[in-house]
Amino acid sequence: MPTTHHYDIPCTLGLEGALADELEALGAEDMRTRRGGVVCTGDLTFGYRACLWLRSAIRVQHVLGEFEVLQEKDLYDEVRALPWEQWITPDDTLAVHATVRDSVYTHAGFVAMRVKDAIVDRIRAQEGRRPSVDKKTPTLPLHIRLNKGKASLARDFAGESLHKRGYRPIQVKSPLNEATAAGLLLTAGYDGTGLFVDPMCGSATFLVEAAWIAMDRAPGLDRRFAFTNWPDFDRDAWHDIVGEALDRIRPETEARFIGVDRHAGALTLAQEAVDAADVGAVVKLESGDAATWRAPRAPDWVFTNPPWGERLTEDVEASWAALGEFLRSCPSANAHVLSGNKELTKFLKLKADKKWEVRSGPIDCRLLRYVVREKATNGTP
Repeated sequence: MPTTHHYDIPCTLGLEGALADELEALGAEDMRTRRGGVVCTGDLTFGYRACLWLRSAIRVQHVLGEFEVLQEKDLYDEVRALPWEQWITPDDTLAVHATVRDSVYTHAGFVAMRVKDAIVDRIRAQEGRRPSVDKKTPTLPLHIRLNKGKASLARDFAGESLHKRGYRPIQVKSPLNEATAAGLLLTAGYDGTGLFVDPMCGSATFLVEAAWIAMDRAPGLDRRFAFTNWPDFDRDAWHDIVGEALDRIRPETEARFIGVDRHAGALTLAQEAVDAADVGAVVKLESGDAATWRAPRAPDWVFTNPPWGERLTEDVEASWAALGEFLRSCPSANAHVLSGNKELTKFLKLKADKKWEVRSGPIDCRLLRYVVREKATNGTP
């Protein structure tokens, strides 16, 4: 029988429900939602599938040990007692990231150092050599969380955050990352059908993530994962999982996507992302202003992340007013707007019929849904 592993899978605050639905579809067992994530169980290959397929997750963490740390010596002793020879060799590298809250330890850096010491001391005692530290690209990335005397130590299956899909040539400065965008789409019930329009598309994050959902394309296909370098890596199983994902891609999807922006620089970044994500056959980009641009036919979905700086400026207010004009031209569309500033939504002159709270980067946001009727009514969400 396959060995059951415990997983702790974090996500953006507010997207726990979407993540739980994804995990259930992947066959996760014993699921429990926590603040900012979901814990569950599955076998080793479940971790592979989770890295490849999860759209809303930030990491896939395999919990190696949970124990009490009531005095300082407990940390070193408990970590050293774990069977590290199963997970790392002297030729490998490691890095430890620590978070600490209400613990006998007060400094996360010191906690990370003690965990590293315990691991390398055990390997050196058994092998005569020890692994080294590589903080940038370690073979074994580890995360330890200390909270009120309880410790959870996990290895990170992915290595880098799962939001890094590989289609952005540079890391665009935006609080909306790829995993958050996908999670918002799933939270809103996006089904991958019809005409999808983003009238302020920026770097095309919503467009690419929506296109991949419509094409049933796994978001992790273009990247490498840490687990492929581990001693217990099952290469044959991973080969089969990737092959199944490739067979599922539907490039002939009937869904279509249009992105519009009035800034040439944004459209350049958007086109680079669309090309890198290989969705150019279904995604079209156009230069235009939301106040005057109109879709070739009534959109089924509108999803956008308009500018919402901390300060209200005439340009930002005008952008939201323009967005309101566009939304009123889309009767019966499922329209969703991400807002990080409550003062701006009044410029839409529309009333939201549903709201979801979400944390985008460091900002508390709301995803607002507008079902626009033939004759819109004024109001403030």
